[in-house]
Amino acid sequence: MSTAAKLDNCANCETPLSGHFCSNCGQEAVLHHASTREFLHEFIGHYVALEGKLWSSLRLLILKPGELTNEYIRGRRVRYVQPLRMYLTFSVLFFALFKFTSDGSSHVEAKVEGQTTAAKAVAPARVLADTVAAERARIGKPATPEDAASHSAAKEAVAEMMSDMAAEDARSEMRAAKAQAAADAAPKDDDKDVNVNINEEYIDGKLSDWPLLRRQWHALNQLPPEEQVKVFKNGMSHYAPYAIFCLMPVFALFLKVLYLGSGRRFGEHMLFALHTNAFAFLMFCVILLAHFPLLQFALWCWLIGYLPWAMRRVYHSSRLGTFARWSALMLAYMIALLFAVMVSAGMGILSVGH
Repeated sequence: MSTAAKLDNCANCETPLSGHFCSNCGQEAVLHHASTREFLHEFIGHYVALEGKLWSSLRLLILKPGELTNEYIRGRRVRYVQPLRMYLTFSVLFFALFKFTSDGSSHVEAKVEGQTTAAKAVAPARVLADTVAAERARIGKPATPEDAASHSAAKEAVAEMMSDMAAEDARSEMRAAKAQAAADAAPKDDDKDVNVNINEEYIDGKLSDWPLLRRQWHALNQLPPEEQVKVFKNGMSHYAPYAIFCLMPVFALFLKVLYLGSGRRFGEHMLFALHTNAFAFLMFCVILLAHFPLLQFALWCWLIGYLPWAMRRVYHSSRLGTFARWSALMLAYMIALLFAVMVSAGMGILSVGH
């Protein structure tokens, strides 16, 4: 059974068809019936950029820094993946891998630690339970040497557990006494409390014109310190991808300032920013997946040297000029990136109580 419908006129604009695509709107002349395969092809081909031209784009992007940007400027664009699509593909892949690897490692560590602590805590009780079970199984039978040994083992287990608990209580009391002594000896604690209260009042006054932020700030202060740290981490993981994407025009603006008089338009600087940052995200993905220190070191070296090499190839400046501009660009961009990450972490306050 055929899954394609051959038409004489374009189903979209009614233009007569003379090839595989409509000459007016570009729609395919042969339409396939909706199917899972068709949807997967649409998703993979047009949103993940996994198509034939991806490999030629990757070859230039990885092996020839800046050449993909030059090709796009020369007008050779159809054979390569579009810059924005490439950037979004690798950035989404990186943040997904980063979240997966970080969550996986933390869960494994917490699970191992929890199992170890639980095993230590229940070991004496387990010995006692086993002994009591053995005693109950022999109720009503004459006493034997094995019964006496079991009873003795139960007493020893209880005595050992009580001794451990007493020792732990003594250590806890000692720690509490030391903490109290340190607190009594610490000078000017009242001044610290006053400074904290002044800072909180100052921030509260600054947020008086922002009722929502003020309410969320008060809710954040009610949380314990561990939960506050968790709020900022969640905010950074949720909003950092958007903040970094918004830095692309900033990156291009820095290039525009550094190359004033070069005749380059802002769009060309933006194109260079998308290509170089797409490469950076691709390298970060490989570094996350690579478990060999030597390979990771080589990838970091290639990542550091990639940008100045690409700048020299695209902007045709001298080695010294390229190095000076690269240093200034990295300093300015690191400051902007730090600010973006701090804003992303601060945005986590909005999620408190939701």
